[in-house]
Order: sequence, then C-alpha cells, then structure tokens
Amino acid sequence: MATALVTDSTAYLSADLVEGHGIGVVPLHVVVGGQERREGVDIAPREVAEALRGFKPVSTSRPAPQAFLDVYRDLADKGADSIVSVHISADMSSTLSSAQLAAHQSPVPVTVIDSRSMGMAMGYAVLAGATLAAGGATAEEVAEAVRARCSRATVVFYVDTLEHLRRGGRIGKANALLGSALAIKPILGLADGAIVPLERVRTSSKAIARLEELAVAAAGSQAVDVAVHHLDSAERAEKLAERLHSRIDGIEDVMVVELGAVVGAHVGPGTLAIAVSPRV
Repeated sequence: MATALVTDSTAYLSADLVEGHGIGVVPLHVVVGGQERREGVDIAPREVAEALRGFKPVSTSRPAPQAFLDVYRDLADKGADSIVSVHISADMSSTLSSAQLAAHQSPVPVTVIDSRSMGMAMGYAVLAGATLAAGGATAEEVAEAVRARCSRATVVFYVDTLEHLRRGGRIGKANALLGSALAIKPILGLADGAIVPLERVRTSSKAIARLEELAVAAAGSQAVDVAVHHLDSAERAEKLAERLHSRIDGIEDVMVVELGAVVGAHVGPGTLAIAVSPRV
C-alpha cells in the first residue's frame, strides 16, 4: 500500500467498502441536546431525525486536527508512504482546515483535497482513487483522478423544508427561496461546493419526479455511478432508485444510502438526494 486514501464520515461509505479498500475515515461531530457524538460511531441518522422533529437543538462541528493525524499515522504504520485526504466542501464545513493542519505533522506526505462536494458524489471519487492506488498509481495520479471525478459529479436534492438549512447557516443562494418556502417545494443542487436553488415546484411528488428527471439528464448515455441519499425516508428512496435503475443505461446498480447525522442535521427528515458520478 504505497498511497492510502482518507476521507471523512460525510462520504457515507459503507463499512464494507471502507474495509475492502483500506480507506481511513475521520468522523465529524454532531451535538444533539448538548451532547457531542461522532457521526457513524455513536449516533444514528434516526436519532438526528427524531431530534429535529422534536425541535431539540442540533448542531455540527469539525473533527480536531489530532483525529486526522491519528489516522495518518496509523496508515503510515501500516505501510503507506503517501496519503490523499479527500473532504467535504470547505463552503459547508471547516473540516478541511483540520486535515490541512494535521497534514503538516504527518509522518508521510499528505495531499489534502477539497472535494467541493459531499455524500457519495465524494465517496465515489474516493473509491476510484483507492482503486487506482491499489494498482500502483502515484499520489499525484490518484489526487488528479479524485479531483476530476469530484468535479464531474452532479448532486441534486429535495428538502421538505428550508428551515434546517437556514438554522445551520448552510442555505447559501437558496436563501432567495425563503420568502415563498411555505408555498413551494425546493429542488436544490451543488455548484462549486455551495448549495444553489435549481427549481421550485408545488408538491413533494412533483419535486421528486423532477429530481428524477434532472438525474437522468445528468447521467445521459455515459457510464456513471448513481446513489440515492435520504434521511428517514427509505421507502421513497428505494422507489426512486428503482426508477433510476430502469431509466439510466450503463449502471450496474443504484445505491441507496441514508444520510448521516451531520448532513442530516442541516437538511432535515424527508430529504431525498441523488448523486450522479461519471466514471470517465
């Protein structure tokens, strides 16, 4: 293992994928009712959904640089001579700065990458990088491939309400929709790492149908990986994944991945998101 991959918990990679590819994962933190927990370690998405529905205070925070340094050192001890560390958009979290601070103290060189994304749009890029690294690619080659895959990904999502994004300060340009939020169902996207409004429709069913159309258009006829994210909305996510699988050529499967505590805290229960990641 010459080059190792590290990411954070907002990639929402399964334990099997992480273990199978030897990827290091640093958990972000979520604070529910004054208690700080580590995402993917000691808090489940359902707990966050329940807290949000119960109007309990929920906030998030970045990991300390030491958390990254511990992972970097562990991978170096296991034989890595370089590391590519890929993280959630700096416009959404200060996680990247913790990784950069830790990189200066790492026993092996670390290339820190701002994915300008999150979720499986970032996760697929990390997996692609890990596959290249396993084949003997250099850290520079892995980093270039990760950046390219992140930049080509499309993320579109629907939220039941903009209130959670507003409270968390992550609403970005979608702030323009707040005045009519009660009358519309917003469809949002990521543009260079920030949340932007795409469209607004009148009902949740129309919003989900439009989400599907946007994903199919983004996929086109190219080879892609596709994931459907949700928070406490598994049935809707599964049905959406089935429709996408039947409509998009060149995919083996559509992953259904529940959003974890950190992103879930900002988008709220009922959220549906689609990540479309071209392979080439």
